[in-house]
Amino acid sequence: MTKAPFVAMSAVTAVLGTALGALALQLRANGYEQYVESVATFSVLMYVTAALVVVTWVRDGRPRSN
Repeated sequence: MTKAPFVAMSAVTAVLGTALGALALQLRANGYEQYVESVATFSVLMYVTAALVVVTWVRDGRPRSN
């Protein structure tokens, strides 16, 4: 497979994780503590997803042995 879909998907998910992390900090600063944990958890989940996409890309690029 080409690397363009993997790179795009990984970049978009990492940007989403960054935006959600910033939102979590803003929520904490504005006193919405009840939402901070959920948003922060989802932010970490986006970073993990981005890392797994990169792992999939690396594994897909390896030569296959039959």
